[in-house]
Amino acid sequence: MAKRAVLLLAHGTPETVEQIPEYLRNVVSGRPLPQAVIEEIQHRYALIGRSPLTEITMQQARLVEAELAEAELAAQGLTVPVYVGMRNWRPYIPDVVRQMRADGVEEAAVICMAPQNSRTSVGLYRRAVQAEAGDLRIDFTEGWADHPLLAAAFAERLRPAWSKLSAEAGHPVPVLFTAHSVPTRTVEPPAAPEGGQPRLWPGEGADPYAQEARHTAELVAALVPEIPQWWFAFQSQGASGGPWIGPSVEETLDSIAASGVKSLILQPIGFLCDHVEILFDVDILFRKYAVQLGLRLERPESLNASVTLARAVADLARSGLARLAN
Repeated sequence: MAKRAVLLLAHGTPETVEQIPEYLRNVVSGRPLPQAVIEEIQHRYALIGRSPLTEITMQQARLVEAELAEAELAAQGLTVPVYVGMRNWRPYIPDVVRQMRADGVEEAAVICMAPQNSRTSVGLYRRAVQAEAGDLRIDFTEGWADHPLLAAAFAERLRPAWSKLSAEAGHPVPVLFTAHSVPTRTVEPPAAPEGGQPRLWPGEGADPYAQEARHTAELVAALVPEIPQWWFAFQSQGASGGPWIGPSVEETLDSIAASGVKSLILQPIGFLCDHVEILFDVDILFRKYAVQLGLRLERPESLNASVTLARAVADLARSGLARLAN
């Protein structure tokens, strides 16, 4: 029987502030960035100390391994190692795929730790794997925004934070769900050539990212029906040229505050662990912005070492390995 493994893919993050320029060059594929942008990112990292994304993703991989070890695969005497590769920092995806091949892995279930599928970003992950795969057979999970255990994991984190703030406020508080924004140009179909038919991204229709992000929010909200009202916004718009998809968190907070809300839970549903978009953007930037509006803003604990999340990823892995076996 072929030797099998699981490969988890994530964005990656530098270990030190000094590594930020090199890291940002990877993020933007070598395009030059204004020095002011680099210095602002360095400032944000300095304020939170460091981003724990890599070490948490490694911890998540060990949890997935443990889930797989208890599954039928283990009952058959099989072991399924879980590798981790990063797109923009070490351990880089190409290096990890080469290591997998050196370890004798012949088939791998590949899963992005970004549940909502944007063809542009997820496509970059896929190409990075395929470029080094050689004769390694892979099953690539395109997206898993609607996985019930993903929604359950977020609901498990949301409910206690919501209950605590509601008790302190003296009434049920509303929730703002968020996901990372992306440039509008990356998710909208390119304009039609003059006199021709509209050109679409590969696959059916426009990019699914925005719709999938909102759908995850809907699934989580349905599991916590005591929430009286909720909104959805896109956070962490970048500094690159051109528009980014919205509505933004800031303009949504403006509207929420204007409606008379005084206490609010902000629940990111596009991020699976703590990193700069949580520890700075939410905990520092948005909280400060909310205070200026007279809003108390709190957030639930990130999924991080959630066993329910590990069960979701293990389920995806088993499905991918099963497809490879057919």
